[in-house]
Amino acid sequence: QLIESGGGSVQAGGSLTLSCTASGRNFGSIAMGWFRQAPGKTRRFVATISSLGATPFYTDSVKGRFTISRDNAKNTLYLHMNDLKEEDTAVYYCAGRRVATIGVRSELFDYWGRGTQVTVSP
Repeated sequence: QLIESGGGSVQAGGSLTLSCTASGRNFGSIAMGWFRQAPGKTRRFVATISSLGATPFYTDSVKGRFTISRDNAKNTLYLHMNDLKEEDTAVYYCAGRRVATIGVRSELFDYWGRGTQVTVSP
């Protein structure tokens, strides 16, 4: 089970940190990712990280602004978001896949949270 938290409303240029807490004992062996879905759009890849916290990878629109990280001792995944823009407004989903290596396609992920809303105002 994956539970996201940390969403909210922020003005453009602001920052938020999302967290995703996982239940179970295998968190340290699965790759994780963040996806987002804006109103009227399909769910899209944001960032991914391997099981040991290596090889973070980002979609181009968030590179340099977002940082994905994880703390396997706490079974927690993070997404640190800086310089937020209105176009970052979306529901953000945490996802996990049953292998250690990163993925960018949603169909590669086996576990999903329910999402947390991020709203960026001008």
